[in-house]
Amino acid sequence: MIILFAYFIILLIIARITSRNSSAATFFNGDKSSPWYLVAFGTIGASISGVTFVSVPGEVSVKSWHYLQFVAGNFIGYWIIALILIPLYYKLQTISIYEYLRQRLGDKSHKTGSVFFLISQFIGASFRLFLVVSVLQILIFDELNVPFAATAALSLIMIWLYIRQSGIKTIVWTDTLQTISIIVAVVMTVVAICNSLDINAKKMLSALASHPTTDLIDTDFTSPTHFLKQLISGIAIVIVMNGLDQNIMQKSLTCRTMGEAKKNMFTFSFAFLLTNILFVALGSLLCIYAEQKGITLPHSTDDIFPFIVHQHLPHAVGIAFLIGIIAAAYSSADSSLTALTTVTCLDIMHLDPNAETTTRKRKIITIAFALLMFAAVTIFRAINNQSVVSAIFTIAGYTYGPLLGLFAFGIATRRATRENFVPYICIASPILSYVISLLCATYLNYNMGFELIVINGTLVFTMLMLTSRKGQLR
Repeated sequence: MIILFAYFIILLIIARITSRNSSAATFFNGDKSSPWYLVAFGTIGASISGVTFVSVPGEVSVKSWHYLQFVAGNFIGYWIIALILIPLYYKLQTISIYEYLRQRLGDKSHKTGSVFFLISQFIGASFRLFLVVSVLQILIFDELNVPFAATAALSLIMIWLYIRQSGIKTIVWTDTLQTISIIVAVVMTVVAICNSLDINAKKMLSALASHPTTDLIDTDFTSPTHFLKQLISGIAIVIVMNGLDQNIMQKSLTCRTMGEAKKNMFTFSFAFLLTNILFVALGSLLCIYAEQKGITLPHSTDDIFPFIVHQHLPHAVGIAFLIGIIAAAYSSADSSLTALTTVTCLDIMHLDPNAETTTRKRKIITIAFALLMFAAVTIFRAINNQSVVSAIFTIAGYTYGPLLGLFAFGIATRRATRENFVPYICIASPILSYVISLLCATYLNYNMGFELIVINGTLVFTMLMLTSRKGQLR
């Protein structure tokens, strides 16, 4: 509890400092003053969140290093964002990236894309928060007989307290602290395992190279983790869940210039790749440690990392893990709440970001989303029955697909939409995608993985083309 509240006080101090001389628009655009290198480093923590921190090392025990195939696609996707989407957003000079849909495709496309983002972001953020709250419950609050709902409420109250004034400006700086905390926790775990097994760095690399969990390339085309599927899906997912996602792009848009924003994205792509290699290596080390110590791993892969840290490694590692999981919780949920608030204020309600009257409405909206997220987390607690990392991307494949189709149509064509059809197309596409996945599993024995988002986006794009017309480009 002391560690938890000490960390929280540090975040409040950062929020206090960054809130000085803030205006009504600071919450949304960070006064366009963020150093690009700070954004790049801090975004690591936001992209890792609790999913990578807990789920990815655990899933190595059953899926080896196949996740890196997906990460390789992510790396390519970040370069596409830097070269195509960032120049587009800076040309628009807008706070919300969905303003592009209004200018290019019209009001109904704008509203439809914004609503699908809100659904996608809310579900994903709630799942990620659920994961880290569950770990906090195991490590701290179960022993204090504090109910899960109270832990979830406490986490959201803490987040709201430090983002409520300056929003994205505060988050750019707190993300840096959170990224450091996450990486330190992983490195300390690796060092503790090596010390316990009495192996140096050279022996560790040798053990990793010979261990079956370090298998990297999946050549079975019927497998959801086939290399080509993972690579293409990794590209599509990162474009949609980062490049077309207000949560991540809002940080990049706080950089002073387009050139700095692009440098931020290029730098981040390499840091992201290296960080994920560290996480899968940790997953294999956890398996090696369990085998040599005769430890029976938990059935749920999400429990493997916290179980070994909590039950078998030195107390200092447990403290570092606790700080890391707290950082993962905040780095994900704080920016999600900010992005949800931004899109609701600017794209749905069309509030003026510079007006002082917007501040009061914005605070009410943030509280409303925090309450909805609390309700969602408690529901997930009751129904969760699969790996969180798979659940997030499965759901995202359905809800982010329409965004991919809308932006692809706007960028790749010069045709105009028939606006009345757009909402129905974006609703029909996820349903058709789900039906296609069921048919493939039933009749072709083919289980779709992350490539589902590509199919979903392609369906939207195709239907928009079929219903489009020649017209003046907006």
